[in-house]
Amino acid sequence: MSHSPIKQEHIILPPAMLGMLGGGQLGRFFVIAAHEMGYQVTVLDPDKNSPAGKIADVHLCANYDDADALQQIAKTCAAVTTEFENVPASTLQKLAESVVVRPSADSVAIAQHRVLEKSFIKDAGLPVAPFAVINEAADLPDDTSTLYPAILKVARFGYDGKGQARVKNQSEAQLAFAEFKHEVCVLEQMLPLDLEVSVVLARDANGYIEAFTVAENSHLNGILDISIAPARCSEVVKANARELAKKLAEKLNYVGVLGVEFFLVGKQLLVNEIAPRPHNSGHYTIDACVTNQFEQQVRVLTGLPLGDASLHSNAVMVNILGDSWFSNTESAREKKEALEPAWNKACSHANLKLHLYGKAEPRIARKMGHFTVIGKDVKSVLNAALVARSELHIGE
Repeated sequence: MSHSPIKQEHIILPPAMLGMLGGGQLGRFFVIAAHEMGYQVTVLDPDKNSPAGKIADVHLCANYDDADALQQIAKTCAAVTTEFENVPASTLQKLAESVVVRPSADSVAIAQHRVLEKSFIKDAGLPVAPFAVINEAADLPDDTSTLYPAILKVARFGYDGKGQARVKNQSEAQLAFAEFKHEVCVLEQMLPLDLEVSVVLARDANGYIEAFTVAENSHLNGILDISIAPARCSEVVKANARELAKKLAEKLNYVGVLGVEFFLVGKQLLVNEIAPRPHNSGHYTIDACVTNQFEQQVRVLTGLPLGDASLHSNAVMVNILGDSWFSNTESAREKKEALEPAWNKACSHANLKLHLYGKAEPRIARKMGHFTVIGKDVKSVLNAALVARSELHIGE
């Protein structure tokens, strides 16, 4: 493996202070990776109980546009990154005036807005599902449109199935658009999916790319449920997915860790969404890869050479939602009392790695943690993961 040469003065070495905008689980894993590499981390998040803030060296409990907090980050941090795309682009632009910011505000702004995102992907010559931009009710096509059946998605702040509605015709689309308070939307043709896959990659400031193994994903109620790595599809499809993801990163002139989701329809791969940060479907890399996605995030941010993204074990990752606290007994379901899941049962699987995020309160549909089962045989790894999933009452 060869790396592009990096000028020494561009490398940020430990124990420098790094800034993280966002205090959720992705930020928490970044803090862990940074600490293991000898860095300090300042987290900016308005939640006093944020998972990343709890373990950071400094937690600035303030809004993302708070002038005093941003001034402190600019003075104390050598470089800044983010864990979610809804940080105001203006915040990233302001910080970039005085410190290294990766990914750039421009890249994040595109991922923040579905219209910009879909248009960018299409204009870049990459395959995307047919869609229409809906600025007002009059833009909704009539029933003769080939877009129906479709999914209406709000342009901003939609995630984990939120801000989305399946519609069969113009009438249903009008009702959904009204429920979304006439916010700008994308109407996207619903396609007969054969598979959903994703690629997580890291691209450094010199344009060097390390792409992780393609993951196969299944969702439940709009939230990622299970990821299998490597994906159970042809090598041609996997190679195509990696190349499309790399091309997208290059077109964006992206510097950072990027998640790219794809739909597989027949033999055709279509880009679904991009995430300018580590991705939920890349959590398997923590336990199954030589270098995980969060270490890569630290490396890109500090100018260190990228690590080897190779898979050393097959892996199945399962999300743990707050539902598990309320579905483990009949009493819990009836009284809606939160009861701790049977972690001892899950941990009885010797090749299972449990990761809980330290969130203060379990809630329905809230991501509370995940586990990953690793091993040499995909079938046995998947079977063990499904048994553990059942023992934790996931999906019930």
